[in-house]
Amino acid sequence: VATRSRARDLIRRGAVTVDGEIISKPALEVGAENDVAVVAHAGLVSRGGEKLLAGLDHFGFDPAGATCLDVGASTGGFTQILLERGAQKVFAVDVGHGQLARSLREHPSVVVLEGTDARSLGPQLVPDAIDALVADLSFISVAKALGSALALVRSGGWAVILVKPQFEVGPDGVGKGGLVRSEALRQSALQDVVGWLGSQPGWRVVGSTPSPIAGGSGNIEFLVGAERDA
Repeated sequence: VATRSRARDLIRRGAVTVDGEIISKPALEVGAENDVAVVAHAGLVSRGGEKLLAGLDHFGFDPAGATCLDVGASTGGFTQILLERGAQKVFAVDVGHGQLARSLREHPSVVVLEGTDARSLGPQLVPDAIDALVADLSFISVAKALGSALALVRSGGWAVILVKPQFEVGPDGVGKGGLVRSEALRQSALQDVVGWLGSQPGWRVVGSTPSPIAGGSGNIEFLVGAERDA
C-alpha cells in the first residue's frame, strides 16, 4: 500500500485482514508475526475507484470538505471514493440512466444528474461552486466532452481526469478486441489531452501517471491532474 491515507481507506472499507480476520481500526498494532492481507476491490461499487485513489494520492489532491463534480459517474466508483475521502457534496453526472449504485443514489451528499450530456453542464444544472472535478468518460474524447465542466470549477480548484486512449486515437488506432497496442499512439493520446487541458482558461496541468488498473480489453490508461489558477 503506497500511502497511509490509502491504508486507512482500505481498512475502513473492510478490505484488510490480520490473521484472517477483517479489521476496522487503522490504529491496530501488528507485528512481523501477523499475516496482513488486502482483499482486492473489497467494498467498492466498481474497480474505477482504485483508479481515482491512485490519482488523488499521486497528485496530492484532498477532496475533504469539497463540492465535487463527477462526470461519467456510471456505477459511482469515483463518487464513492470522493465521499470516503470526505467530500461534502458530489454531483454525479452520466448520460445513461439507472447505473449509479443504490447506496450512492440514496446518499444525502450525492446529487444525481442522470441522462445528462456533460456538454450541457452549466449553472442551471450545477448551481454550486465546484472545488474538484473528476472524470471517467467512455466512447467520447475528453476534449469533446469536458469543456463545460472545467468552466464550472472555481479558482484554486483541481481535476483528475482518466485518459482512455481507446477513445482518443480514433478507429484506425484501435486493434482487434478494442485494444490500443501501440505505445506511441497511447502516448500521443495522453499528450493530446494534456495539451488541450493546459489550453483551457486558467488551467495548469500538474502531471500524469499510468492507471494502476487496465481498462476495457486490457487497455493501458492514464490519470491527468490539473489545477485552476484563475
